[in-house]
Amino acid sequence: MHIPTEPIGSVPRPAFLLEGLGDFAAGKISAEALAKLEESALADTIARFEATGSPVITDGEQGKPSFATYPLTDLDLAPDGVVIPFADGHTRQLPRLASGPFRYGIYADTYLAKARAIASKPVKQAVIAASALGLIYPADGIDGYSREQFLADLVDGAATDIRRALDGGADSVQIDFTEGRLSLKLDPSGGLLQSFVDLNNAVLDRFSAEERAKIGVHTCPGGDQDSVHSLDVDYSGLLPALFQLRAGNFYIALAGEAEPQKVLAIIAEHAQPEQRIFVGVTNPIDPRVETAEEVRDRVLQAAQYISPDRLGTCDDCGFSPFADDTSTSRDIAFAKIQARVDGTRLAAEALG
Repeated sequence: MHIPTEPIGSVPRPAFLLEGLGDFAAGKISAEALAKLEESALADTIARFEATGSPVITDGEQGKPSFATYPLTDLDLAPDGVVIPFADGHTRQLPRLASGPFRYGIYADTYLAKARAIASKPVKQAVIAASALGLIYPADGIDGYSREQFLADLVDGAATDIRRALDGGADSVQIDFTEGRLSLKLDPSGGLLQSFVDLNNAVLDRFSAEERAKIGVHTCPGGDQDSVHSLDVDYSGLLPALFQLRAGNFYIALAGEAEPQKVLAIIAEHAQPEQRIFVGVTNPIDPRVETAEEVRDRVLQAAQYISPDRLGTCDDCGFSPFADDTSTSRDIAFAKIQARVDGTRLAAEALG
């Protein structure tokens, strides 16, 4: 029995890169100097990823300002966009598009190419969901640039982002959809969630069935500064709609859930036969490092609900989705990744 295991995306940036990002923002160093720091951080990240034995790695998002905002360069933006509140009281705020047109300034294959140039393992590429970027369009509209035209431009950009990653040699492409669960807090009726699903399907429909088998969707309750934005939203409201997405793989945060068996039962009921389910077996916002045996047992529990030939494992979330999040150390992040890899192997051996 082989059970695939994959990271979600980000790992904490090393101290020298965090210092460099601050110096660059203050105008103390050049873009070229910052790029050299990012290259050093990337090399160290890939070396540490590969040392865990992880069969698939990421670049740790060392060059991204955040998992969500990397495409938003060279746009006319205002700072007063949608506010995302977290359970501990802190917030993150998206920018607001002040005028059109919307265009991607950076595509994720930019990061992929740098990682693949030095990696010896397959590299997975995370991209932001069209539905997340859709939140930057203001509710009262933009003169001369309709929501309909914005959404058309957004779908074009998001599809190109995925296409370029696949063409660039990504082992798989993961769409980050953390706003899915959050949408049910903003709109308990589920209308906003369904609009998100429809928008993301408009992107996925640009790809063949064979290509969609390499495209996945990640959902979690958010993870930033050891806090979450929607853990109190029941998965029963999200998962039936989530599995309407025409993707091949689903990465579902589970280790941090209070009732994992309840979630697994919902997955078993609603997932489509052709969809592979990667269950979260490590919790990035919990500072305690899971043991390999704990991971094994979580996988074996999941195998009671999901056929092992459709089962995979992942971390619940990225370890540092925003560059300035230092709540988890690099050492703890890689220790958890090691536990995921080792525990998944133990589970595969137990399943025969």
